[in-house]
Amino acid sequence: MGALEEAHLATAAISACECECYEEEEEDDLVEGDGEAAAADAMEPAVRALLLGLGEDARREGLRRTPKRVAKAFRDGTRGYKQKVKDIVQGALFPEVGVDKRTGSAGGTGGQVVVRDIDLFSYCESCLLPFSIQCHVGYVPSGGRVVGLSKLSRVADVFAKRLQNPQRLASEVCGALHASIQPAGVAVALQCWHIPLPENLKCKTSQGWISTSHSSRSGVFEGESSSFWNDFSALLKLRGIDMERDGHSASIAWCPLRSHDVPVCNGHCMKATTNGTISPKSVPAPSNMVSAVSSMLLSLGEDPFRKELIGTPQRYVQWLMKFRACNLDVKLNGFMLNNLSVYQSPAGDAADHRAIHSELHLPFCAQCEHHLLPFYGVVHIGYFDSGDGEVIDRSHFQALVHFYGCKLQVQERMTRQIAEAVYSVSHCGAIVVVEANHICMISRGIEKIRSSTATIAVLGQFLTDPSAKARFLQNVVDTSGLAL
Repeated sequence: MGALEEAHLATAAISACECECYEEEEEDDLVEGDGEAAAADAMEPAVRALLLGLGEDARREGLRRTPKRVAKAFRDGTRGYKQKVKDIVQGALFPEVGVDKRTGSAGGTGGQVVVRDIDLFSYCESCLLPFSIQCHVGYVPSGGRVVGLSKLSRVADVFAKRLQNPQRLASEVCGALHASIQPAGVAVALQCWHIPLPENLKCKTSQGWISTSHSSRSGVFEGESSSFWNDFSALLKLRGIDMERDGHSASIAWCPLRSHDVPVCNGHCMKATTNGTISPKSVPAPSNMVSAVSSMLLSLGEDPFRKELIGTPQRYVQWLMKFRACNLDVKLNGFMLNNLSVYQSPAGDAADHRAIHSELHLPFCAQCEHHLLPFYGVVHIGYFDSGDGEVIDRSHFQALVHFYGCKLQVQERMTRQIAEAVYSVSHCGAIVVVEANHICMISRGIEKIRSSTATIAVLGQFLTDPSAKARFLQNVVDTSGLAL
């Protein structure tokens, strides 16, 4: 690290929750059933093949347990295939004391029960990336019976924990509840968000994600003039949810990776063309990696040749290839040390060598090397003016963030690497703060839906000048609302 060793690199990780990525995950080593063990045995070599295709060494520290972690995450995310609705609902139907058996007696004549804001995650069947869901379920009891409220969310989770698309998910949840609890009717409304392509992520929140709304209804909720559906919609509006306003989004292309290909058969896609020209967004995926993903689908008990899965292995590989390891050290050093585009401070500017410059809210999207799932957010960079009046252009910082972000990464290492690169140019001091949301924290068993992680690296004069560090951090706080 050279000069950085003298600068006494200081790094700190500040998390809203304990990051599960770095645990040894003792539960992985528990004895599994024969079927699960066989599936894991088939899936882990496939993950190793993907890592090799990405130019990585699966034996290096940080990746040694990745095949096991990825296999476990996919098995957990598709556990719904092995669950049965009747096992959940059975024994959870209760008589409602004090009312007769007329339809809709719960809550008064014509009443209904609505459970709102059920947070779920599912895997997109078109690209195998997780997508987030906010689910709302309503039903009108019949026969004087009501179902335990928790069972509504558990039944929804059974179907979310499968490879899905939003409309089928809504229809399956609605149909299963109607068949199992036999109410007068069921209504299901979903709000779903799919992560966009990395280059389209603009901030640390889910703004910019592809959103869509879908619904399904049965029994008394059916029909355009259904008073029960109108009541259901009104109860959602109390939470600021307008299904009528959001309904047009159902026609939006859902999976961003699907919009650029024409699937022919599994593992192969015709490239999208524009005026006869092959689209650069549809670069063929390596066949060995595509075959590896197909074997992963088989290990999950899926049929890779199911109509909805045609082209899925290709799309998943195309996503991973956006984070392919590449050796650009020479180019990066030349870019950082010899080709910096700088501009002079305006004449008469009284900036001195102690001035702090900052570039805030630089978006990034990286791939967690522990679970092969995205994490995304923003990078804030501060550095001391070297005294020559030169200021580094923001585009170079964005390129630097992209270089260290678009690969298999961990947030702590990325923070340190960016800080080292900035310090190698400023020579006086550098501070880097990274704020990120980790999909591996919210889509797997831990499911910490609103968790986020912040890391900070401090070098040079920022180490010895607490007031300078405080001013930079306050600047981040003051501009956070403006960047959303």
